[in-house]
Amino acid sequence: MLVDTHAHLSDPRLATDLDFWLQEARAAGVGYIVNVGADWESSRLVVQQAANRKELVAAVGVHPHEAKHWNTQMEADLIALAQHPKVRAYGEIGLDYYYDHSPRAIQKEVFAAQLRIAKELNLPVIVHDRDAHGDVLAVLEQHAPFKAGGVMHCYSGSPELVAHFLALGFYISFAGPITFRNAKKPALAALQVPAERLVVETDCPYLSPEPHRGKVNHPARVALVVQRLAELRGVNYETMAQQTTANAMRLFGLERGD
Repeated sequence: MLVDTHAHLSDPRLATDLDFWLQEARAAGVGYIVNVGADWESSRLVVQQAANRKELVAAVGVHPHEAKHWNTQMEADLIALAQHPKVRAYGEIGLDYYYDHSPRAIQKEVFAAQLRIAKELNLPVIVHDRDAHGDVLAVLEQHAPFKAGGVMHCYSGSPELVAHFLALGFYISFAGPITFRNAKKPALAALQVPAERLVVETDCPYLSPEPHRGKVNHPARVALVVQRLAELRGVNYETMAQQTTANAMRLFGLERGD
């Protein structure tokens, strides 16, 4: 069994044919999918999608792109939404200095606010970090420890930074970019992660792995990420599948079932 620890099934490219994509995932051996929100509307929808589907659990939160829209009502609504039994994480939250869709000061303020919420709710955090590695680490260190843990989603930092995130108790997740031919830095970073802290994801509908790069991604393709990690680390596919699944089950409390 595989676990896709980060999917955006609320995206219209997938939501309109959700049951078809879930069937494809099951056929590829995917047993669980963490369906991740990025704003209030998508957070509400991922919980709705997960409510009656055994293979789906949800994460709610506000992505750094949307941080400029944060307000006290949204905060209260997300806290209430996070009480749903299918919500197993808080995210996707963090910093994005590549696009700067929200001012950096506001991104940091909203990131910190949501880390406090996640800790109060005892939920693991799903952290987005693009071109903001130093500030992401600084904010996380300011709010440590994280009893429920967390994951660095679609890891794009340096191999040297891996140890700092591990020290915070975080898992490290890899997605489609690990399969790209020019992916030297992610490949080196993947070798720095202990087997018990490694998880996999698609980030679908984005970042489709080779040989499907540039196409709409979907959860079944997490198998290609597992295959590439197995090759890089010199283990067989079954070993990598079993390890990353056990890690994801532990982090997101998937042993609890529905």
